[in-house]
Amino acid sequence: MQDMTTGAIRGHVLRMMAFMLVGMFTQTLYALVDIYWVSRLGKEAIAAVSLASNLMFVVLAVSQTLSVGAVALVSQAFGARDEPRVQYLFNQAQAQSIAAALLFLVLGFAARDLYAERLAGDATTAILAKSFLNWFLPAQCLMFLMTGLGSALRGIGAMRPGLVAQVGSVLLNLLLAPFLIFGWGTGIALGVAGAALATFIATLAAVLGLVWYLGRAGTYLRVDFGQWKPDWALWRSMLGIGLPSGAEFLIMSLILGLIYWIIRPFGAEAQAGFGIGMRLMQAGFMPAVALSFALAAVAGQNFGARKPDRVRASFLEGAKLNIAFMLLFTAICHLAPERMLGWFSSEPLVISVGADYLRFVSWNYVASGLIMVAAGLYQGLGNTVPSLLASASRLLSFVVPVLWLSTRPGFDLHQVWFVSAASVFLQMLLSLGLLRREFRLKLPLPATAPRPG
Repeated sequence: MQDMTTGAIRGHVLRMMAFMLVGMFTQTLYALVDIYWVSRLGKEAIAAVSLASNLMFVVLAVSQTLSVGAVALVSQAFGARDEPRVQYLFNQAQAQSIAAALLFLVLGFAARDLYAERLAGDATTAILAKSFLNWFLPAQCLMFLMTGLGSALRGIGAMRPGLVAQVGSVLLNLLLAPFLIFGWGTGIALGVAGAALATFIATLAAVLGLVWYLGRAGTYLRVDFGQWKPDWALWRSMLGIGLPSGAEFLIMSLILGLIYWIIRPFGAEAQAGFGIGMRLMQAGFMPAVALSFALAAVAGQNFGARKPDRVRASFLEGAKLNIAFMLLFTAICHLAPERMLGWFSSEPLVISVGADYLRFVSWNYVASGLIMVAAGLYQGLGNTVPSLLASASRLLSFVVPVLWLSTRPGFDLHQVWFVSAASVFLQMLLSLGLLRREFRLKLPLPATAPRPG
């Protein structure tokens, strides 16, 4: 534990951000490793894996909902030194995660064929997407179990076990992927299904590692199956806390799904280029996302300590750091997008679409980062509803214009990228405006104090 109510705000933010980046980097590697190896199988394989992997945002939405609620309640009980309550919350979190995993598995396989056929640009891409989902869906179910175990550990301040499990899982995936995809040493090449199987095995190993860790003598958290009977009132409370944060990921999943559907007429090359570009963008956003999580903790501690000036200072420090990171990434996407795309594909049209996407949407990177900074402050202040409202506004400012444009003569990909960039800018304005209102309502604001926005 670290007291962040004194000392330099920037130092606290950077230290926490660096720690979180390690875990986030390992998660991003999963997607990049799959795309790197699968790209050797052709543009249809890239498009299929990109399309199928979009379901990961649904998993992130639900797991974020479960995680935020569990961390909040477990940390409060742990801070109150109420060990029986901590144990009960831990076991309820596991039961809730398993229930969510089973429900996702059933719904995922029920909708697998429809999802692949409706969003794929051609029949070959649809077939490959189904093959990938056969193992990817079970792998994502295991992510719910990782969430249940990891959130409780974070709630008691034990960050290392979850981080070790994540890193070990990525390393195992790195090792297994080429052997399973291309049949190295076995002669049995599984193709895109091998990439998903590697993810499944690696995630299963991480879950089993955490279970083994918790089963050791002297571990604070203990599994008690007698406490797994659903406590519906508690489940509603946990979901109520985490739902706004999870809904933001769900909105992102819906927007990405719409883009894949809208660009279907442009073929597998367009879907593949967008898929690679989107994953490179996610990788470049890691510092901004880590910064958001760090700000939530820093602002939260200072808000609880009734130090409003330090809460405002955390916003200003976060905004300055974000602008620096995002301007650097913007420059990279303008100067060398083809080189980055070339790591994952050698097909000129795929590279052209991906590079065009990165150049165009990079104009909103600073705005996207400021949205994440505001989201971190909302979490620290204990009210994530304004952040959800700002995200929901993008459904109107992006979805409606794009659907209309797609019916007009001369519709092209540039129009999709332009509307996407404009909608993010509008979301930033609303998010910062709502944050300014939140500061005014919750923080005493001296006349000389800096104000966000």
